[in-house]
Amino acid sequence: MHHPGPPRFLATGETTELAPRDPDPSASYAWRVVDAPPGSEATVGSDSVTEFTPDVPGRYRIGLDAPDDDHLLTVRAFPSSYEGVDVEGGSGTAIRDRVAGDEPVDYAETRGESGTGRPRVRLDASVESGGAGSDGASGEADPEVVVRATPTPNPQSSLDAEDLRVTFVVDDRDVASAVAEGRTNPRDALETDDDGRELRVPVSAITDRLRVHGVAVAAEPGQEPRVSVADAVAVERSGEGSGRGGGESEAIGGPSGAAFETVRLNDPPTWTRDATVYEVYVRTFADGDDADGDDERGETFAAIADRIPAIADLGVDTLWLTPVLQHDGKPHGYNITDFFDVAEDLGDRDDYEALVERAHDHGMRVLFDFVANHTAREHEWFADAYQNPNSPYRDRYEWQESGEPGTYFDWELIANLNHANLEVRRFLLDVVDEWAPIVDGFRCDMAWAVPDSFWRELRDRVKDIDREFLLMDETIPYIPGFHEGMFDVHFDATLYFQLRQIGRGVDPASSLLDAIDQRAEIGFPDHAEFLQYIENHDETRYRVECGDAAAAAAGAATVTLPGVPMIYAGQEIGQRGRRDAIAWEHAREGVRDRYERLLAVRADHPALGPEGDLDRVAYHVASGDLSERPIVASGDVHPDDVVAFRRSTDEESLVVVLNFAPEPASVAVGVDHDDQDLVTGDPSVVVDGEGSERIRVDDVAIVREAEQ
Repeated sequence: MHHPGPPRFLATGETTELAPRDPDPSASYAWRVVDAPPGSEATVGSDSVTEFTPDVPGRYRIGLDAPDDDHLLTVRAFPSSYEGVDVEGGSGTAIRDRVAGDEPVDYAETRGESGTGRPRVRLDASVESGGAGSDGASGEADPEVVVRATPTPNPQSSLDAEDLRVTFVVDDRDVASAVAEGRTNPRDALETDDDGRELRVPVSAITDRLRVHGVAVAAEPGQEPRVSVADAVAVERSGEGSGRGGGESEAIGGPSGAAFETVRLNDPPTWTRDATVYEVYVRTFADGDDADGDDERGETFAAIADRIPAIADLGVDTLWLTPVLQHDGKPHGYNITDFFDVAEDLGDRDDYEALVERAHDHGMRVLFDFVANHTAREHEWFADAYQNPNSPYRDRYEWQESGEPGTYFDWELIANLNHANLEVRRFLLDVVDEWAPIVDGFRCDMAWAVPDSFWRELRDRVKDIDREFLLMDETIPYIPGFHEGMFDVHFDATLYFQLRQIGRGVDPASSLLDAIDQRAEIGFPDHAEFLQYIENHDETRYRVECGDAAAAAAGAATVTLPGVPMIYAGQEIGQRGRRDAIAWEHAREGVRDRYERLLAVRADHPALGPEGDLDRVAYHVASGDLSERPIVASGDVHPDDVVAFRRSTDEESLVVVLNFAPEPASVAVGVDHDDQDLVTGDPSVVVDGEGSERIRVDDVAIVREAEQ
């Protein structure tokens, strides 16, 4: 189906890209504004891939005349002030337009927002027996789909949940399906309750599924409305052969005796709730196995496969491999020359699939590094198009006035693809179809540089086959809108940067909690997940910049804070070179042992995972009234080097203490707790000369809070 996808929620003045899905590059596609609010003069372009910018608040209907049908797309626009703000291009523009050396962009500012007022919303669905017969009289009740919205004010907002309003939109694709089958239009049949938090649709108006999208809207006095990231939920008829996984099935008695499955469409895969990622920089990962560093060409996949058991024993369960495709010779592999074949220096296709299978045999999932922004200059398209205006590939790239291709920063060996070209979109979707069936997810390189419309299509494409397929974005800094029908897990560069600042001695250790709080403050929903790391193939090793002690505490932070921990290969043995051959024979076993113990504790205690709440606790070393004394650490440990926090579920409450200083600290916390450190298994409590109990902390201590 060429339909452009789910409805869009925009602010006036904000531009969204429109593109036909699953495109036929030889076909014709035409866009038009079918319906608009009074006073609107908004138009849509004539190209197959175009843009639309609402100019007044209200509901718009955009039409797409495509070979398979005439499609309609709903756009809901909300008022916003954009004076002096360039928002052309939609949510990723501020990131896509940055240049090397720029400070990180606060996306909230590009939305004309302060970053402190965006609400959040969660949608849940069920299928329930109706209150009357389908004809409105007594008799057999027609079951109803019930969608309930739970809006939440921004943590820094003065509003209460009751002050928020909710806007629902039924997916245009499901409306069209119902009408085509002669069913009641779901929009005509829907009902909402008095406060707008509940929507009901009779199941007789549903074909194979009904998708409902919604946003929360907050209007604080004297400010423009703040609109949440949209959430979405689906109700699908079971047994229809859709192949979609995930969700919970619910058998419902009714006229058809049908069973239904409810799916929260923006939830990450269930397995990511306990995931720990291990990144492998493929071209140097195995070199250290050979004292001469000259592994045989083509044996890298086999060498990585040989280390799978040791990786699994560490306690990680997800393997991210940097690009494995044919490339231009640069060791990082991101300059791709052939998107459909593996690199000869690593092995062949069978070797790669054997590596994936070995990982699966050891309970590990594998992420494919998917590059959608560019090709290498050595790619056959670019070789033909460069300085050749008549090349059939010319329009597949972005070009500067100088005649050079579009690119970012100082990357001179790549050329940015033109995603407005249908040939490019068709090509990239074919790449998705080639590799998605083999692996368990994509790590999406430079996600900030690729239009949102492509990522929305990719998500629907893979999730309709396997709900448990993971999509993880590299977007720095992160963008809340990228959790709206695009990605499951987001790189948390904010936490990464803050941990570096702490390790450098610039900011206090307590600031890492501020970094976690920022997720909700800028608008990420609670169901979003984040990749937590202290180093990767693009960054200097943490211990090189900040020292061994801080590295131990920072690594522990990524395991004990809410998110998905990541270890960059070599981090677990004290490796100091960023992309050097890993010196396995010189491994620091104490470092590896610490990570094994930390990951084991995390696996055994759900309070440390995404289900666990995060709370601040008072902490210091002095006796007396903890709530009134300043935070103090002992000996040579500065107070700013220490932080303590609580992770808790209904079943258990844990206190985590981190010490970034080279010297041990003894820290008193403002809650009663057990004396055993769950990481070491040893007693952790010491008593000072005043009789006060403190927790002795080298880098991390985790203790149970005493039951009240």
